[in-house]
Amino acid sequence: MRLGCCAYSYRDKLQSGEMTMLGFLDECVRVGFDGVELTSYYFADADRSELLRLKRECFARGLEVTGTAVGTNLCQSSPDGRAADVRKAREWMEKGSLLGAPFIRVFAGGPAEGETEEGAFANCVASLQELLADAEAHGVVIGLENHGGITSTAEQVLRIVDAIGETPWFTINLDTGNYCEPEREIAMTAPHVLTVHAKRRHRGADGQMHDVDYALVRRLLEGQGYRGFINMEYEEPEDPMTGVPSFMEVLVAALR
Repeated sequence: MRLGCCAYSYRDKLQSGEMTMLGFLDECVRVGFDGVELTSYYFADADRSELLRLKRECFARGLEVTGTAVGTNLCQSSPDGRAADVRKAREWMEKGSLLGAPFIRVFAGGPAEGETEEGAFANCVASLQELLADAEAHGVVIGLENHGGITSTAEQVLRIVDAIGETPWFTINLDTGNYCEPEREIAMTAPHVLTVHAKRRHRGADGQMHDVDYALVRRLLEGQGYRGFINMEYEEPEDPMTGVPSFMEVLVAALR
């Protein structure tokens, strides 16, 4: 399996200006990654010329652009708020196609206080269905992440998958740190996974943090013929300049 890195792994440095996106690319080369996920949050400038320049710089460094990502709440009850997040996803599908990104990570969100999960589910499905034509037009697959709210469990994620139905433009972005029961839940969702975010730890059903078992992750994914990227999403308290290379050793040992 090839290993990529999400720009999110260096979020504090990118947000503070201590690291630029080009600096992020150089650090990924130094650590030994094969690809990069170019998270939308960290672009100081995302006009056409800058996106194409960054695409060229990835190519020059031998880094594959594995995808991009936006933060969305597609199930919110406010029509205006939901429409704004749909527009944001649309915008980054177009930007992603310029970058050469094959997928875009989105979040479903969750019901606000006093709202029902059924209403949130219906809003999310409607939002995703609205985005499918854009995904096909730009050649960018929508990757729904298991990320709390109405995607906290494998059962919830699969309910959305079933509601969307068969389409090549919608998939699951598996986050290895967001399931409480990784063995059971990754096994359930693995047949629908085309992209993966790799966390170092996950919170178990006991409420405690546990190391993710990447030998298990590999076995479950390879059992479904998975050949995509494993994109590191580092969020431990250690400085990523030392923490990312350390976690990289764990992933290399288990996945390569």
